[in-house]
Amino acid sequence: MKIKKNIAISESGFVFDPTSGESFSLNPIGIEIIDLLRQEKSFDEIREIMLNKYEVVDNSFEKYYYDFVSMLKQFKLIDENEEGKN
Repeated sequence: MKIKKNIAISESGFVFDPTSGESFSLNPIGIEIIDLLRQEKSFDEIREIMLNKYEVVDNSFEKYYYDFVSMLKQFKLIDENEEGKN
């Protein structure tokens, strides 16, 4: 899964989609996950990184991760052509 290349994300978590003109704000964890997705990390790699870095239960992380990804899809920030490749 890939974030669309034209999506602008600042270090402070401000996200701008030039296609729709919409903007969003991310918390620090959201920024980290977006950065990992941009590095083309798989779900398993992202899960391992986050579980080692933060005190979170595996099942909880998985639920929150997929909720976040669902939100990215809803706002059309995921490149649909690349979605099935990871």
